[in-house]
Amino acid sequence: MSGITDERDQIDSNSAQRASGNSLTTDARISFRRWLLKTSRNPYVTFTSLVQPIIFFVLMAEVLGVIAGGAIAQSVQSDVTYVTYLTPAIIIQSALAAAAVSGIGLVDDMETGMFDKTLISPMNRSAMFVGKVLSEVVRITVQTGIILGLGYLLLILKSGTSATHYLQTGLFGVLGIFVVTVIFGSVFMAYSNIVALVTRDREATVLIANLLTFPLLFISSAFLPLDVLPGWIQAVAVANPITYGVDGIRALMLGQDVMSVFEVTAFTGLWNTVVPATVVLLGFNIVLGGIAVVLLKRASKAEVQ
Repeated sequence: MSGITDERDQIDSNSAQRASGNSLTTDARISFRRWLLKTSRNPYVTFTSLVQPIIFFVLMAEVLGVIAGGAIAQSVQSDVTYVTYLTPAIIIQSALAAAAVSGIGLVDDMETGMFDKTLISPMNRSAMFVGKVLSEVVRITVQTGIILGLGYLLLILKSGTSATHYLQTGLFGVLGIFVVTVIFGSVFMAYSNIVALVTRDREATVLIANLLTFPLLFISSAFLPLDVLPGWIQAVAVANPITYGVDGIRALMLGQDVMSVFEVTAFTGLWNTVVPATVVLLGFNIVLGGIAVVLLKRASKAEVQ
């Protein structure tokens, strides 16, 4: 009897999945609109993922810019301003702040019972989470555009430099920056949702995400060249996804090879940085994304039962 009951429950669950008259695309669009609206109504998320990096950008440019010129000239080239050098770091910080709170929405759904309702609804489960990811990708993309614009504005105010000097790879570089940023953001979206699924607690998700992500910014090539930092930081930076995100975007902005953790000679110019950085970030996505999917499936089965 138990086997028949389990089989009937499975059939009912599958039937519910097929009951929706919507396609996968339509369900994903509905989920996308819901998560986008939910995020836009959360002032905490807006502040931490956008306002905080902007404040950090202005302060870091003014404080570290005074002393970092020599190190940058030795590591990259003498005519690169600190604002240009810092812009990739702030783009990554902004994406990191947005991605690190991704799990909060999932925890909120669990606490309010929305997670349970979604699982038993006819909406396609894959579409539900595809829509969530897409809403976060849109937010990261908008933030990246704002930070790029702010960096150029700061550069004009400080030195009156032209756009070609700020972003030497033109429109191609802009598109590449968006791609690298989204791939990088996906790494910490997966991490944040892993924390959310393990803790199932809003405060714990925020604390654990910030506890790890913020220090990682300083154990990377974000604010200063690695070769001027202590040896232990250089060693840890090899396994730090922020290093690859920053280096990938910096190479696209400067139009040159700036890989700071190992040397690649298989390609030419900036591709010696962009290609390896993208491959490493995709590897992080596969590992962390796989863990998140496994935990999500277990949570779904537990809620349905």
